[in-house]
Amino acid sequence: MSTNPAIEDRIDAAAEAVGSAWPLHSFVTANPLAGFEDRPFHEAVAAAERVLGGDGYPSADVFRRAWADGLIDPDVLEAALTAHGYDADPETLLDRMEAADADATDTDAHTDTPTDRVDAILTKWLSAFLDQGRAEWPMPDREQGFYAAVRAVAPHDGDVPDAASLADLPDDPVDAIRNCLDQYPVGQWADIFEFQFAALPGWTGFVAQRAADGDDWQSAYPITLPGYLAVRLVLADRFDAPIEPDGERSAPTTTDDAVPLPDVWLTAWEATYRDELVDALTDESATLADDDGRPDAQLVFCIDTRSEVIRRHVEAAGNYETHGYAGFFGVPMRYEGYDADVAVDACPPILDAQHRVRDRPTRPTAAARDEYDRWHGVLKTGKRVVEGLKSNAATAFSFVESAGTGYGAALAARTLLPGRLADLSRAVDARAPDAHEFCTPSVDYNPDSVHPLREGLTLDEKVEYAATAFDLMGWEQFARLVVFTGHASETTNNPFASSLDCGACAGNPGGPNARVLAAICNDEAVKAELRDRGIDVPEDTVFVAAEHNTTTDEVDLYADDVPESHAADIERLRADLDTARAGAAAERVGDDVDAESALRETERRAADWAEPRPEWGLAGNAAFVVGPRGLTADLDLDGRAFLHSYDWSTDPDGDALDAIMTGPMVVTQWINAQYYFSTVDTAVYGSGSKVTQNPVGNVGVYQGNGGDLLTGLPSQSLMAADDDPYHQPLRLSTVIHAPVDRVTGIVAEHENLTGLLDNGWLSLTVVDPTRDHRAFHYEGDLSWDAVSAPDVSRPASAPTPSVADD
Repeated sequence: MSTNPAIEDRIDAAAEAVGSAWPLHSFVTANPLAGFEDRPFHEAVAAAERVLGGDGYPSADVFRRAWADGLIDPDVLEAALTAHGYDADPETLLDRMEAADADATDTDAHTDTPTDRVDAILTKWLSAFLDQGRAEWPMPDREQGFYAAVRAVAPHDGDVPDAASLADLPDDPVDAIRNCLDQYPVGQWADIFEFQFAALPGWTGFVAQRAADGDDWQSAYPITLPGYLAVRLVLADRFDAPIEPDGERSAPTTTDDAVPLPDVWLTAWEATYRDELVDALTDESATLADDDGRPDAQLVFCIDTRSEVIRRHVEAAGNYETHGYAGFFGVPMRYEGYDADVAVDACPPILDAQHRVRDRPTRPTAAARDEYDRWHGVLKTGKRVVEGLKSNAATAFSFVESAGTGYGAALAARTLLPGRLADLSRAVDARAPDAHEFCTPSVDYNPDSVHPLREGLTLDEKVEYAATAFDLMGWEQFARLVVFTGHASETTNNPFASSLDCGACAGNPGGPNARVLAAICNDEAVKAELRDRGIDVPEDTVFVAAEHNTTTDEVDLYADDVPESHAADIERLRADLDTARAGAAAERVGDDVDAESALRETERRAADWAEPRPEWGLAGNAAFVVGPRGLTADLDLDGRAFLHSYDWSTDPDGDALDAIMTGPMVVTQWINAQYYFSTVDTAVYGSGSKVTQNPVGNVGVYQGNGGDLLTGLPSQSLMAADDDPYHQPLRLSTVIHAPVDRVTGIVAEHENLTGLLDNGWLSLTVVDPTRDHRAFHYEGDLSWDAVSAPDVSRPASAPTPSVADD
């Protein structure tokens, strides 16, 4: 019997120690320690330090800043320290932690080891093989797969010892692995596999993700973990590099102060933030008022933390109601834009795309389509010219000689006057139509589609997605206008641009998803089915899509086909959205600038190709609040909280809450973990500074001119300055407004939730409206601790304090 399946199972298990990585053009946030989530947090970070070499806790200096800034409550810290047997004062303990940090980093640097040479050869071939259309001369034989292509290329690589013999490797990579390890007991193989995968965790994670995803690139140029591992082991043999983990890498030396003490400080910092948030929410719960009539419009934003800011300003601008819902709007789809080169999965990685949706031009708008084609044809031609100049020196010289003055002036304007360039760009955009103006998404089921993923949705599927959205958000009334508002970022010359787009849409803009759900809900057959289900959509309700630009806070309404009866509603909403934009931009820019200056600054950031930080993205995220909007509407959460709408009273069976806790709550924990680990160790879990990065193959970035593929966030997305984190590295604090027994039942039914909570990867607090609005904090093993009661002395109309950490 063949042992290959058993070996492949060990390979897959070993690769789980390395988090999955997605291509940079479709940035997906993920916990870099996902493979260790089955362990308690402090054990997981220690194991990851051994395997991956990264720090798992903030440094003593970060804790010192938080302590000095009053972000850690002295009483909370004292109680935590006493519980763990520490009796020294905080400053003394910080000094001890600083000394432990110094000991941990006081290691001898090494250069040009055999493993370094293996890495250099391997990354050269990986970047060539996995290139997604950037290379002028593609690697030959890629269609045969990575292992076969390397067998064909390696004999001609003069940097590899005895390279010619590589052509004689077995056809099956598993056989090559077996040959390389024939002197090692089978019981050691799993450790060897993990050790080899951890040498280049970025590339390993990308290979694992692509092999599992099976996208178009994988179909054309396949790569597998066994093929990758076989090449690595063969090279290690040629360079006499260590095969086992006890070679060049040893487990880090940890002391009591290196692990428990940072854990205590981190827990106290998190508890300080959480207690202030929970106190405010319990007060709000006790004073929740009934709705005050039908709003002029309801806007559904993504749960993204950046939506929290714009939602406050929208509500202040008029009689509007806002809701929070995952930004892919519940439709797991693969989307193909009108002139897109490839289709993208516009849904969270926790789900598989179930539907294929294309932008199809409509006949009455042929003129707009032609105008779009002309404008975008010119832009594409210009882009091709610039790309050609980059890769052809002779052409570049002749171009500069003939057009150098004008081209140089354009470069100078882009560099020195990005604000003026932004004005020009917006003027062009205003003249050129957008694809949504002449295209409609193909939401209707197409039985003739020959694509493996069928096109469109059946009526039953449409109804289910619409009903699910309204059930999860607990809607009981509809305004004349309901606006599904996706979001996207605007940035220039930024390899990490997709990291600023919608995480729920797998690093893609959320506007297409909003258009799909709006089209579904405007379907009269869908409305009729919803009414039969008890979801009473009024005859005068019109659903509209929109997209929120998170860099400039502009909200673009896709309302060209709204009936004349609602034209005045749209115009009033547009004006109020402009007002909201100005307020949100001023808040984001800060420094007490006026609204006009703030708008100009956000537009400059979007257009400036030298701007390393066009916006902060989700930096600062610390909480996930699940409950009615009234629970948070009067609070300034400083753009730090994910907000998901939910009304426990409309969810008697808990099905909606179950879906929120097993879906969005898990995804927000992934996002939070990536920001946390990228901040505490930017070099290992992040991607270092953009200043020294180089993009590779349209799939990621290097630091310098080679090495591992860096998959985390750059320092510019996390740090206000060197050694001064803007993002406070805290684990996610989840607060749910619901009966505690209902939440307990859901946690008990899902082993993955129990594991995340019991192992300390996030915290959970419930504000129970059925128990005098008391708060209960999850302590593990399905047990709770009553932590606070509401301050009922505050009138419902009184303003509540900000829970922002300033």
